[in-house]
Amino acid sequence: MSTTTTAAAPNLLVLTRHGESEWNKLNLFTGWKNPALTENGIKEAEIGGQRMAKRGLKFDIAFTSALQRAQSTCKIMLKEVGQPDLQTIANEKLNERFYGDLQGLNKDDARKKWGPEQVQIWRRSYDVPPPNGESLKDTVARVLPYYKETILPHILKGEKVFIAAHGNSMRALIKELEGLSGEEIVKRELSTGVPIVYHLDKDGKYVSKEILDN
Repeated sequence: MSTTTTAAAPNLLVLTRHGESEWNKLNLFTGWKNPALTENGIKEAEIGGQRMAKRGLKFDIAFTSALQRAQSTCKIMLKEVGQPDLQTIANEKLNERFYGDLQGLNKDDARKKWGPEQVQIWRRSYDVPPPNGESLKDTVARVLPYYKETILPHILKGEKVFIAAHGNSMRALIKELEGLSGEEIVKRELSTGVPIVYHLDKDGKYVSKEILDN
């Protein structure tokens, strides 16, 4: 992946999807439910943190969701970079997409109940929500105002920011950062526990990124 010089991209933002959770392992729709990390998820977070430490990354502030799988990932990774006591702000605006009636259901069982095509539409369309839940478009509408009002000002001050969140709240941020369409962002796959380092210009605009997957 490409990198940039400090002069070209003075601002740094690192995004990480939480490590594997108990419900990821069980193939359940999780959403705003609150399962813990698996042993493998803990290991993923440790490895992700070690990769950040190897590159000398340090942060001025961290943000995470109100859910324990993201909070645990955040704590583990910050410990690995030698910042276990870094100021960390948790807010439900960074929560995973709310899956409504699907939450807690096995994905295979949901396919049997509603049909595989309908479930796929709910999972991978941009603006079609599951019953009583959020579409990705709804998630973007929740996440972006919080990012612009609360997180971006820290970046624009030159602070290095770390965010540990979820697949769809990260997609909301990535859509904004990379200027992607709804169709493009729903296709973006995000691995658990893998940091994505964004280099941003003085106005907080995307310059380049590096995925720390090795």
